[in-house]
Amino acid sequence: MPAPELLAAVTATYEIWMRTVDLLEPSLTRHGLTPATFQALWVIDPEESPPSMKVVAERLHCNAPNLTFMTNQLIDRGLVERATDPADRRSRVMVLTAKGRQVRAEVIQAALEGSPLAVLTDDELRQLITLLSRSL
Repeated sequence: MPAPELLAAVTATYEIWMRTVDLLEPSLTRHGLTPATFQALWVIDPEESPPSMKVVAERLHCNAPNLTFMTNQLIDRGLVERATDPADRRSRVMVLTAKGRQVRAEVIQAALEGSPLAVLTDDELRQLITLLSRSL
């Protein structure tokens, strides 16, 4: 049986994520996104080079068929495109479209504003980041 403190920490982490997703529902619905497709958008950082499908699957902790399903939904909504990886022509990358960048930014902003973590001070957030990073 886990220590009560560990159970409480895991439960709080789960509850924070679930409350954040619940608060995002109007924004997700407006853009035709599900929590899963939103997570796929989240892990495609527009400041980095486009990630391979394999990298996105690893970031999402999902398998290739699930990622293909999510990717197809994002493509249908005009948010991402599949492209050939210029570094490895056998590999495919996920590229955010202009619309995808805009939607990603909007929904992430809504997630940050609605997160229960938004009530914490900057110092408290830094402490939390330190602890969470250590656990990862």
